[in-house]
Amino acid sequence: MKILIIEDEPELKNIVQNFLEAEQFIVEYAEDYSSGLEKIISYEYDCILLDIMLPNGNGIDLLKEIKAMHKKDPVIILSAKDSVDDKVAGLEIGADDYLAKPFHLAELLARIKSVIRRKKQDGENIISYKNINIYPESRKVLINGDELILNRKEYDLLYYFMIQPQKTLQKTTLAEAIWGDYIDQADSLDFIYSQIKNLRKKLKNVESEADFQAVYGIGYKLI
Repeated sequence: MKILIIEDEPELKNIVQNFLEAEQFIVEYAEDYSSGLEKIISYEYDCILLDIMLPNGNGIDLLKEIKAMHKKDPVIILSAKDSVDDKVAGLEIGADDYLAKPFHLAELLARIKSVIRRKKQDGENIISYKNINIYPESRKVLINGDELILNRKEYDLLYYFMIQPQKTLQKTTLAEAIWGDYIDQADSLDFIYSQIKNLRKKLKNVESEADFQAVYGIGYKLI
């Protein structure tokens, strides 16, 4: 799952980024209003951590832009401002949660998982399709009750398909969702085919009822 941190304090950003990456999230970063807006326009995120006080702009105004674009990315406001008015303003505009600084990283993680579960998983702690069950909290995959061992990228890829089965996903969308900013360094998207091929083989070996279908010239979907 991919997180965007929009925060101008380098020390806090580094602490949060290192913590979330250790929890297996892909983390991207913007240090001010303009770079944050550019990221939001260009990509989709499972959760956005948004500071209110930003260089050359304001987090509340950025939140208004997110809603004006009809983006569905969950937003958690992180701010040293802890007044009731600030909380109400952010939540009324459409923030999904509000966490005042300083905060415990364990609480931040719980809030992130909660908003993702509400938005992506309809509040459920388990995602099911055919005979596949995914448990996002533990990153465990069960097929017919037996655990399927996947590496990190295979799991991320399967999760991304599982939250939107039967939907054709473009290769560029898959690459950005699973590999984040690092995709800009890739010469081509051929590695997507290899990842799908490996995952498909593992699913077939355990008699999964789901399979990947290639959509010529576009991408893949889970059927």
